[in-house]
Formats: sequence, structure tokens, C-alpha cells
Amino acid sequence: MTFMDKIFRRSERRPSGAEIAEAMTAPAGHGAPSPRMSMEALYQHAGKLGLVPGCIVDVGAAWGDFTRMAARLMPGTTVLMMEPLTEYDAPLRRLLTEVPNTHLVQAAAADYIGKMTINVHGDLVGSSLMREWDEPEEVNGEPRDVAVTTIDAEMAKLGRPENVWLKIDVQGAGLKVLAGAEETLRRTALLVVETTLFNTFADGPLTGDVMAYMAARGFVLYDIAGFLYRPLDGALMQIDLAFVPKDSPLRRNHGFATPEQRREFTAYLATRKNA
Repeated sequence: MTFMDKIFRRSERRPSGAEIAEAMTAPAGHGAPSPRMSMEALYQHAGKLGLVPGCIVDVGAAWGDFTRMAARLMPGTTVLMMEPLTEYDAPLRRLLTEVPNTHLVQAAAADYIGKMTINVHGDLVGSSLMREWDEPEEVNGEPRDVAVTTIDAEMAKLGRPENVWLKIDVQGAGLKVLAGAEETLRRTALLVVETTLFNTFADGPLTGDVMAYMAARGFVLYDIAGFLYRPLDGALMQIDLAFVPKDSPLRRNHGFATPEQRREFTAYLATRKNA
């Protein structure tokens, strides 16, 4: 574990000013991201600061790994999984029997209720309602008609719970999902959505488009929960952005550090200057 990891991982202990200063002035590191940059660490952080989910929505549930993590960190919370691919049926059905208060909707989340074609990739996890436009035809996999529904419709069935924590991992179709969650967004306390920096998907939104969409609905960027470099050339390709309402209790304090931390910070930098 690097020094930066030790300082900035989610922990109960507040770092000292000297620790903050040393981490901020250290040369940029390489290799694995800090442990704080993950969905699990983000949920732990939000929980420690007093944010409590009324319902967690897992859009793009796949094997159910995210739902298991969320249920472990927030036991007793209702978790709704949305997943259209039948290939994931067995692990998700098993999860329903093992984890209380979990629900499964076997449909893709979109902006209307009905049917839609999903492109099923050989690796399954790359499957999308969008098409990769600048790739050989076989990359898009096999088209398959699946049921689609909206988050708003499924939340209505659960009684429209408050303080929703929403996770969206749908390979370029994030804005389609959000368009079907307009009412739910008004009751959402924390939202994480996978975004891309490249036009991989035909007519798919870029990271900036998603940020603008969320800003227009009163949300601001709060954290980064993960990222992916593409194997093609090592460029940063995907970023998992965490949004909260602008007036979220997580943003109640806009300061940088406590007075004690600032004093230690300044004192440490003075020793570096005089070294």
C-alpha cells in the first residue's frame, strides 16, 4: 500500500495536516488505484457520514456482485436488481434466496416500457442497447429482443421509496436509463453512472454529456468510484461518476480541513521549504 493509499483511503481516523501535505506533494504514483476509488469504499464513506439508503437500485446487475456488496454494507435495505440477460438467471435467482429484501426485474432499464433490441456480446458484460460503431460487425454480438421498463415504473411498485442510491452500468445507454428515472431522481441521494470519454457507441453520450444532464437536474459531481484504461493504447476510457444533489448533506461543509489540520499542513510544508 502506497503512502497516498494510507492517507486517502476511507477510514474513521482523520489524517493529520502533515499527512495530507506529504501526500499532496508526493510524486504521482503508478499502478493500481487507491482503495478509496471503488463502489464499496464510496458506500462505506457515505454511510460513515450519515447517509442512509431507503432503497438501492442495481441497473445492470449481471452476476449480482454489486448487490451482494451493497446488501452486506447496508443490511436490511431493499435492493432492486434490473438485468435483461437470461444468462445471469442462475446466480441472480440464487442471490434472491440468500440475501433478504432483494428483488429482480428481468428487463433492461430504458426510457419506455415495451421491447428493445440488446446486442449480446460474447463476454456478456459488454452487452448493450447501443451499438459499437467503429468496430468489426462481430464485436456487437448477437441482437436479441428483450423486455424494457423504466426505473420510475419499478420504483412505483415498491412504493416510491425515498433516499434512493442508484447504480447504472449499462455500456453507453446511461442517458436512456436516466430518461426513465426522472421522478426517481427527485428522491435520489446518491447516483453512480458509468461514463465514457470516447465515441465507442453510436450516438452514445460522452462523460461531459452525462455531467450536463445531471447538472440540469440539480446534481453535482461528488466522487469518482472507478475508471478503466482501454487496452488499445492505454488511454483513459471509462469513469464511474458519483453524483449527489447540490444540497446533499455530504456537501454541508465546503472547507478543506480542520483548523488543527491546517496548522499541521502549514508547518509540514515549512519544513519541506527549509530542507
